Amino acid sequence: MPASAYPILTAVLLILLLTAVAAIVYRSWRNGISPMPASASVRQAVVRELRELERAAALEREAPRVPISPIVEAGAGWGTLALALAKAHPSWRIVGIENSLVPWLFSRLLLRWGAYSQVQFLRGDLYAFPYETAGTVVCYLYPGAMQRLDPLLRARLTPGARVISICFALPGWRPMKVVTCRDLYRTKIYIYEKD
Repeated sequence: MPASAYPILTAVLLILLLTAVAAIVYRSWRNGISPMPASASVRQAVVRELRELERAAALEREAPRVPISPIVEAGAGWGTLALALAKAHPSWRIVGIENSLVPWLFSRLLLRWGAYSQVQFLRGDLYAFPYETAGTVVCYLYPGAMQRLDPLLRARLTPGARVISICFALPGWRPMKVVTCRDLYRTKIYIYEKD
C-alpha cells in the first residue's frame, strides 16, 4: 500500500468510528440508557438460576411448568449474556432483542465467531416482541423500561413463564426469589413467575 493511502485510510476509519459512537449516543439518548454488558458474576448467577428453574420444572410431574426455553433477552445489548447462556446450556433456544444498531451488529459478529446455532439476535423494539412464545424473559433494563415492560409481560406471557430481571425489580410483581451477586455492586437478580 502506498504511503499516500495511509491518511485516507485513517480518515475513513475515524469517520466510521465517529459514526458508530454517534449512533450509540443517539440510541442511548432515545432509550434513556446506554447498552451495558452484564458482569461475569451476574452472567454466572443468571445461568445458575436458570438451571435451578429447569431442574424444578423437570421435577414437577403432575402440573409441569412452562419450559425454560425459549429464553428471550429483552434489550440484548452487546450479546454477552445471551451467548453466556448458550455456552452454558447448548439446548436452550435464545432470542436477543436489541434496537441499537452498533451493539446489535457487534452481537451478530460474536455469534458468527462461535458455534451458537441456538441463538438469534433480532434488531427491533423490545416492546413489540410477541412474549407469548417465551418460556423465560431475561432483562437488564432501567426502571423506566421495566415500568413500560410490566403491562406487556402481564398481558402476553403464558402463566408459569418466568422473568429474570437484573438490577431493577418489576413494579408490582412479587419475586419468588432475589439473588444478590458477589460483584462490586452487590447486584440483585429478581426471579418472577407469571401467575
